[in-house]
Amino acid sequence: MASTPPLATPAAQPDPAPANAPATAQRLLQLARETLLIEAQALHDMAARLDGRFAEAVLRMLACRGRVVVSGMGKSGHVGRKIAATLASTGTPALFMHPGEASHGDLGMITSADVLLAISNSGESEELSAILPLIKRMGVPLLAMTGRPDSNLGRHADVLLDTSVAKEACPHNLAPTASTTAQLAMGDALAVALLDARGFKAEDFARSHPGGALGRKLLTLVADVMRPAEQAPRVGLQASLPELMREISAKGLGATAVVDADGVPVGIFTDGDLRRLIERGADLQSLTAALVMHPTPHTVRPQALAVEAAERMETHRITSVLVVDEAGRLCGALNSHDLMRAKVI
Repeated sequence: MASTPPLATPAAQPDPAPANAPATAQRLLQLARETLLIEAQALHDMAARLDGRFAEAVLRMLACRGRVVVSGMGKSGHVGRKIAATLASTGTPALFMHPGEASHGDLGMITSADVLLAISNSGESEELSAILPLIKRMGVPLLAMTGRPDSNLGRHADVLLDTSVAKEACPHNLAPTASTTAQLAMGDALAVALLDARGFKAEDFARSHPGGALGRKLLTLVADVMRPAEQAPRVGLQASLPELMREISAKGLGATAVVDADGVPVGIFTDGDLRRLIERGADLQSLTAALVMHPTPHTVRPQALAVEAAERMETHRITSVLVVDEAGRLCGALNSHDLMRAKVI
């Protein structure tokens, strides 16, 4: 594998401050920058040594007929919970199993159709080590994420993912910092590779996040938020200007559709158009809808995504669109306030 050039070498870490020493802005910024550089270097190094074992781990997960069971103790356990959540939300069924509870009944969560992703920086976690023989006996594939390939966990693994780091970002080289960042990033790399292999799309992501902003944008249809046909303002081609004004006021959309005899919108008239007519001193009593409307109004179908209607409004700098059925007949209306209430925009 071609070697990857190293990042800028972090400067030597400052000595730990004496007890009760005042925290100066200079020292705090120095520690922050050193932490970020050390962790960035750890990820850079890990990316450079990725090999075929990563691809094998992804293929094992793709072939899994059950779920990816993620397990780890302490900080590795916290990372494991996040990895399991990320996998589940991106198309790979997954759950987290606490290794301590596994020895007291929770091992029943694992079936022979599952894959176990075990995480331990040292690879010697007692709780994980206690269940490894049982996992092997069940024939469950064991994927290990560890900083010590020669550890107990590493030796038991069917596929080993090396998440070792040169040093922790902690000034004492003790607190899990760079190592947990490496684990988290490896989990993200697995999730991204899996979602790509599964052909997982933004629409699929939205279906597992219906309460989030993306879910609303990708799942909300025009039909879900539009004003129904009886609330959609409309007048005929020969309607007088007073009739136009009454329809705009009655329906509260700030505009009205102008429809032909079949109910197909052929134009639109807005309250802004009315103001401009008054400013020009036009003879309002002599005008009809056919004379003052804007032809070929913007329309959308009920089955279109609401976000598409929002994009059309933004592109054409309008605040309303008409909703038409397959025959082109007016069946509703939508304006920017409706989209804001639905939190689409």
